[in-house]
Amino acid sequence: MKLRFILLAYTLLMAGFLLFMGRGLSGGSESGRDMVFYNQQQKQVEEALGSNETRRNICDRYGCELLFFTDADYQQQFRRLVQERAVIPDLWVEGAIAGKVAWNEEAEAYRLQKNGLFRVALLLWGLLFAARALLLAVYWYVIRPFERLQRFSLQTAKGNLDFPLPVQKQDFFGVYAESIDLMREELKRARESEYQANRSKKELVAELSHDIKTPIATIKAACELVRLKEQNEETLKKLAVIETKADTVECLANNMFQASLEELTELKVEAVAEESRVIEKLIQSLNFYGQMEQEGSIAECLLWLDPLRLEQALDNIVSNSYKYARTKMKVSFREIQGGIVIRLQDQGPGVPDAELSCITEKFYRGSNAKGKSRSGLGLYLARLFLEKMGGGLECYHCDGFVVELFLQKV
Repeated sequence: MKLRFILLAYTLLMAGFLLFMGRGLSGGSESGRDMVFYNQQQKQVEEALGSNETRRNICDRYGCELLFFTDADYQQQFRRLVQERAVIPDLWVEGAIAGKVAWNEEAEAYRLQKNGLFRVALLLWGLLFAARALLLAVYWYVIRPFERLQRFSLQTAKGNLDFPLPVQKQDFFGVYAESIDLMREELKRARESEYQANRSKKELVAELSHDIKTPIATIKAACELVRLKEQNEETLKKLAVIETKADTVECLANNMFQASLEELTELKVEAVAEESRVIEKLIQSLNFYGQMEQEGSIAECLLWLDPLRLEQALDNIVSNSYKYARTKMKVSFREIQGGIVIRLQDQGPGVPDAELSCITEKFYRGSNAKGKSRSGLGLYLARLFLEKMGGGLECYHCDGFVVELFLQKV
């Protein structure tokens, strides 16, 4: 509606300009004066002279020229006015002819023409200014919203749903733009919901696949211990079947775990206040190889920890020691300011010093892991879980390979 009004107003202005210009050019040379007018002007000039008004003021007021017989250039000025076809009546002063009063028609016509052209130029300038204002309004209210819509569409096509579409109330297409922006917000919410759902699925798969590995390791360790003591051939065959199936399940769990590796950092760790004695129970439950020796007891205090994630971290460390070192493991505890340190030490060669800073990184496997089926995530997850509990993990050599876990006191 506003756009129609602006276009109509612009049309009327242009029509008015053309009409005024035509009239100005056609009527600019007509003064509209006759002899009655000049007779009246003559009487007024004579009255002004009788009242002793100055010659200059009279000429300026009535647009005339005064020629007196006493003027030195009277004849010269009179001939000029005759040549210019001026109206030259006699000038009477005190009952006698004192000279002539002249009105130059050509000069007046020129003046009127000049004034008309000035008005036309002024109107033309005004129309050009109005046209500029109209174009600016069309750009601001029509073209500019479409430019914003173009930028918005480009960003949306790139997948950037955080790029808003500015909506202004004075826009002709404000309602349309607002609807499009609402659509963007709905798409963004749908994408976030989809992302959250996928992340939850991957997190669940990662948790389940990793949690399955602990009971599988227990089953395999138990089978290995029974095989060492069992002599019955039939029983040994059944143990071999169990171990084979356990390897199969472990392989499947690893495959599931590999499918969700990108979301490993999203594994939930919920640290709560727990008694430190819980750690001793966790270590005892992991001693299914019979290789762990505890030295001393842990100081009684409250620690921030997630029992499930701490068990997973300890299981990864113990499993690595049994797989690579195959020696006994000593477990000891040390109380320091602000927390407890759990020290796990085997008697194996460990890893080269150059690799110590890398073994807790994702997917890193030491040079001693060749030929062994591992994903290179055990120590990485152990460090990740400890850090999310507010603690930490450190590896070094000291008469064997040592892993220290730090947990904060409440």
